[in-house]
Amino acid sequence: MVIIMNRVVVTGLGIISPIGNTADEFFDSIASGRNGISNITLFDTAESKAKLAAEVKGFNPDDYFEKKEAKRMDRYCQFAVAAAGDAIADSGINLENFDPYRCGVIVGSGIGGMSTYETELTKFLEKGANRVSPLFIPMMISNMGSGMISIKYGFKGVNYGLVTACATSAHAIGEAFRQIKHGYQDVVLAGGSEASITAFATAGFANMTALSTSEDPNAASLPFDKRRDGFIMGEGAGVLVLESEQSAKARGAKIYAEIVGYGATGDAYHITSPDPDGVSAAQAMKNAMAEGGISPDEVDYINAHGTGTPLNDKYETIAIKSALGDAAYKTSISSTKSMTGHLLGAAGAVEAIAVIFAITKGIVPPTINYVEPDEELDLDYTVNTAKQKDVRVALSNSLGFGGHNATLAIRRYEG
Repeated sequence: MVIIMNRVVVTGLGIISPIGNTADEFFDSIASGRNGISNITLFDTAESKAKLAAEVKGFNPDDYFEKKEAKRMDRYCQFAVAAAGDAIADSGINLENFDPYRCGVIVGSGIGGMSTYETELTKFLEKGANRVSPLFIPMMISNMGSGMISIKYGFKGVNYGLVTACATSAHAIGEAFRQIKHGYQDVVLAGGSEASITAFATAGFANMTALSTSEDPNAASLPFDKRRDGFIMGEGAGVLVLESEQSAKARGAKIYAEIVGYGATGDAYHITSPDPDGVSAAQAMKNAMAEGGISPDEVDYINAHGTGTPLNDKYETIAIKSALGDAAYKTSISSTKSMTGHLLGAAGAVEAIAVIFAITKGIVPPTINYVEPDEELDLDYTVNTAKQKDVRVALSNSLGFGGHNATLAIRRYEG
């Protein structure tokens, strides 16, 4: 049996986020420490415990879709398809030069069409079954982002949407990496999308005490700060074009970085709390490093899951120390959720894009609004200001409700 081991590179980036709807705008924002958190405008917060969120700003569906097409998609799906289109354009791929069955899509969503669900459920309860839209199910289900991308852009290869809560899009990138590495696909659009800043979803997260109730945008999403009291909901999408090195070089594509490792584990512990020992999260990091042939001393930067909840940041710090040992103390760490809020199923992809910019630009993005150190959290969290650093190897962590852990190992491309 012949075992194929392709190198896997990133050749295109697409992003819709609270701090920028193009890759360049997003990078400028994370480099400058721009805060995307503000008062919620997507619903009336009079009865909501949470008043703040990181909403996407300046997104106009008319810029991407015909009106009829846009009306058939939930907001999360619009984000996904828009980000995918931008990633394809950025990559310069022309599908006419590819076998479409070797070009796939793996784009997930942690929750799916929550806005559609909320709207149609209200119709059902108030006006009866006959008023529910016939498009309710296809607009609501969380695989439809992947499906609509395939339909719109003609990718006929592997096509599915993962659902692993906040680890969704990191897993999507990891699975796409494996599809290409082992020769099943040449190109995969990979990532995630989320648009769950709704009254119903926010109430659910708030009532389980997962959300910050701060009303100050600069004292709300506080990863690794002792004042942290919960995460801030975010929304948006991130899609990456992953491609075999052979394919990318053959068409003269620009190459941003190389995916070299992927670790996926389960805590087998609790439906919402991470494992206090951080053992499985650490193993995900170890697995990603092992696949990439990376030693702990080589890791220059970690984009942490860093939600700003009391438990996550403590246990993730423990996991990083377990995975890297003494090298953890010289590794730059940051949580870009301090700027973007928590994009749930889209977080892993958006943060992978942040890692790629750290590698290509030599700038570690900051953890902003850090004021009060926590004596239990003693690593370098790149507080408040970005720093210039030669980043050759980086990890991106994503940890989801249900104990889903994913780590991506990304390296500077050296052909």
